[in-house]
Amino acid sequence: MSLLVIGGHERMEKDYYKIAKSRGYKTKVYTTMSSQVKNSIGSPDAIVIMTSTVSHKLSRIVESQAKKMNIPIFRHKNSSKVAFSECLEEVDVCLGNCSKCTKLCKCKKAN
Repeated sequence: MSLLVIGGHERMEKDYYKIAKSRGYKTKVYTTMSSQVKNSIGSPDAIVIMTSTVSHKLSRIVESQAKKMNIPIFRHKNSSKVAFSECLEEVDVCLGNCSKCTKLCKCKKAN
């Protein structure tokens, strides 16, 4: 399963990769706006956006691409390891059994 992480702190990128890998996710992390973001989103199973550390422009680009491809989006205000782990728990619930999803995601199965 693949995961796209938007936002967070550059110094914590390794931690995001490590936490996601321990849960079985192949992960891409973009902490800052890059010209490659729009073309390299791909088709992940879910997207995690850490809203306190991401620009509005980057967030809009990712959200519009996710909406086109029907990818669930999970948002968290904080970008700590604990907050990221909490987001991954929600991702696990939504992707594993969408009937138990708390509807924090935008997936059609949850609606």
